[in-house]
Amino acid sequence: MVQVSEDVRRSSSRVRFPEISPRAYEHPVDRGALATLRTVPGFPAVLKAVAGAWSERGERLMALASAIRVGPSQYPALDRIRTDCAETLDLDTVPSVFVANNPALGAVTIGMDEPFIVLNTGLVEALDEEGLRFAIGHEMGHVLSGHAVYRTMLLRLINIQNSMGWLPVGYWGIRAIIAALLEWFRKAELSCDRAGLLCGQDPSAALRVHLMLAGGIDPSQVDIPSFLQQAREYESVEDIRDSLLKLKYVTDMSHPLAVVRAAQLQKWAASEEYRAILAGDYPRRDEDEPTSTWSADVKGAARSYKESWSASADPLAKVLGTVGEAVSGVADKVLNKFSSKEDGQ
Repeated sequence: MVQVSEDVRRSSSRVRFPEISPRAYEHPVDRGALATLRTVPGFPAVLKAVAGAWSERGERLMALASAIRVGPSQYPALDRIRTDCAETLDLDTVPSVFVANNPALGAVTIGMDEPFIVLNTGLVEALDEEGLRFAIGHEMGHVLSGHAVYRTMLLRLINIQNSMGWLPVGYWGIRAIIAALLEWFRKAELSCDRAGLLCGQDPSAALRVHLMLAGGIDPSQVDIPSFLQQAREYESVEDIRDSLLKLKYVTDMSHPLAVVRAAQLQKWAASEEYRAILAGDYPRRDEDEPTSTWSADVKGAARSYKESWSASADPLAKVLGTVGEAVSGVADKVLNKFSSKEDGQ
């Protein structure tokens, strides 16, 4: 553990982001998916009504009874990081954090009304202080972006799926919803990696976390350029069979692949966008107008997909890129039509 004086020095050197909007760090595809969901009339109300079948109080009580709540007298170092991350992202309320006995390197943010964070002991034991700052900042990003509502719904739907798999109609209906939520959540994870980086402002610490997630028990035994080369090789396959295998294996995952995820964040850490945020140039929450920006978010998602397809050597991505150009053009026409109607009202 670092000395208190060093921790104070590092804390004072980190930039804080008053009133930062989650739009500052959210991945374009994440924003596009959420924008689409949020435009469905009554969707949040329906979401909470379905969630009413479970008790959030019960989930919190289970955490109280089976995990350790972080505070000044319990995991005080984690409590300092928890508070610091919440202040860095200027959260209105500092979320509760629990440490649960689980050897997996993982964490989760759950809750519909008052989200709270659960860190696995495997994660706490494996990471150094700056790694934990990145991980906790990542979860704080889920809180600020409002992801916990959808993440909680995803977990509950998976439980329903597991309990009613013998009903073909019910199974496939829920399966389709889960697949859509998983696709969104993989992009949301990329968003919150960026939030974690904003909290720690240490790209090398973030990379060490991704190394651990990928199997790097001892980061000193891993060559960073070789590790990132793996991501480039994964993206540059030339056999359509490999492309189809990618789709097959990724579809049911809740998180992006660790090596690809690391490369994505390091690319953002080197971007002008990240440097601008550190310099104080970022959107503020009081400037957000979600009801009037949904079409821009959907267009941004389409552009992001198109750019990634164009840059990829993957043969299936090339095909999707060609199709995407046509779809994007149609989408622009439709969105412009709706925009013109709204302007005329």
